[in-house]
Amino acid sequence: MKKYISWNVNGLRAVMNKGFMDFFDRESADAFCLQETKLQEGQIDLELPGYYQYWDYAEKKGYSGTAIFTKEKPLSVRTGLPYDEHNHEGRSVCLEFDDHFLITCYVPNSQNELQRLPYRMEWEDALREYLCGLDREKPVIYCGDLNVAHEVIDIKNDKTNHHNAGFTDEERAKFSQFLANGFTDSFRYLYPEREEYSWWSYRMNARAKNVGWRIDYFVVSDRIRDRISDALIYGDVMGSDHAPVGVIMDM
Repeated sequence: MKKYISWNVNGLRAVMNKGFMDFFDRESADAFCLQETKLQEGQIDLELPGYYQYWDYAEKKGYSGTAIFTKEKPLSVRTGLPYDEHNHEGRSVCLEFDDHFLITCYVPNSQNELQRLPYRMEWEDALREYLCGLDREKPVIYCGDLNVAHEVIDIKNDKTNHHNAGFTDEERAKFSQFLANGFTDSFRYLYPEREEYSWWSYRMNARAKNVGWRIDYFVVSDRIRDRISDALIYGDVMGSDHAPVGVIMDM
């Protein structure tokens, strides 16, 4: 069995003071995948005995950033996408193992008034091409803050958020298109009717009221979806506006 956990920490240095290591030590996952680390190289001295660390940093300070901490040393490591125009914001780390790829991504937010939606569409196409290419080599386990609530069940207030970033028709259609290329949303596969969220606004006491969105995922190649043992949302773990999510795979 492999246990993988993904968490948008909304600033790794900040969450270190809010119980990150307690959660990390308690779960002892085979790999931890992080998004929004908001770090540059050398800005944190992180001792994680038993884990290899791999980072992708944004060029802009205090912005974006991803990382994977893994017990097993990978065969190869790739950061970013194989397209230079998408490689300045520290959004992806990919580790290759014997029988699968593990990829974490922090998908661009379309922002207020959908200012970045056109770029988001370009990113989605590039990412889909990249992941489909990997999938032709060996199965893929893809996780992260994907910045989309795919279905109505994945968001508390679907009608009032219909045209907001993360719940536009365009973003949801791109995710559907991605899944149609041979991938499975692990949580929805196991729990087709469960209403559970992974992100809550800091405004209006949203988390206490559970007015949230499910925008953090583990997606796996269709051909290994029968190996999904469990899909998890750690809704009681605080420290970020996102909850960690996880998957347990019979690998």
